[in-house]
Amino acid sequence: MNSVGALEAITKRDRLVLWTALAATALLAWTYLVYHARAMSDMASMAGMPGMADMPGMAEMAHMASPAMRDWSGVDLVLLFAMWAIMMLGMMAPAAAPMILLVAAVSRQRSSGGPIPRALAFAAGYFLVWTGFALVATLAQWGLHEAALLTPMMRATPSVGGVLLLGAGLFQWAPLKKQCLVHCRSPLAFLIGHWRDGSMGALAMGARHGVYCVGCCWMLMALLFVVGVMNLLWVAAITAFVFVERLAPRGDIVGRLVGVVLVMAGLVLMLR
Repeated sequence: MNSVGALEAITKRDRLVLWTALAATALLAWTYLVYHARAMSDMASMAGMPGMADMPGMAEMAHMASPAMRDWSGVDLVLLFAMWAIMMLGMMAPAAAPMILLVAAVSRQRSSGGPIPRALAFAAGYFLVWTGFALVATLAQWGLHEAALLTPMMRATPSVGGVLLLGAGLFQWAPLKKQCLVHCRSPLAFLIGHWRDGSMGALAMGARHGVYCVGCCWMLMALLFVVGVMNLLWVAAITAFVFVERLAPRGDIVGRLVGVVLVMAGLVLMLR
């Protein structure tokens, strides 16, 4: 085998290893979410309260007959944070995969350390930022609960839901959204402009990319408060939309059109 063929074989092996790792991570995250959604649905059926599956989603929280009716404990908040963190991992892994694979490919070409360790370091930095967002989301949900702005099914009240829909729709047209989305839709340009050598450099690059990604998608994630935090159909829909908006041709235009729909839905909900 010549040198070119050997390099192609190694590159294919890198991609296979990383694809396997990312697919396994996403699968485990979604298995976790489905398991707990079903556990809460079973609890709701036994309690005669259909729709209770939209509650925080922890099987360990099954003792809570109606958490919206009483204060949450520290354990409840920790479990809710774990749910948000795992949900963000499952939702963002598909959209982040091409960038992570590109980091490995560029690392191989630059001979700047092992491509797989660098790609994994990049992924760690990226998902660390999303874990920080999960903490903010947990505190936001707790704040809404304390202010009595969540229904027993863990959805925001119609007035708050309308504001969130309206805000998410307007944000799809905001300059900040456009600036962050450019970095997400141009992975090679991002790496050229922000490349750092070494594992710590890859970690820092991943964190920076994660900041842009959170800046692009945070209002979309806030929509989970409108439809129910553990509404897996909407979780899957938002996951698919983020993937299309970031990776599909003219995904930015699709995003703006969806923004118009969200604004209209928000206005309808607020005026009901």
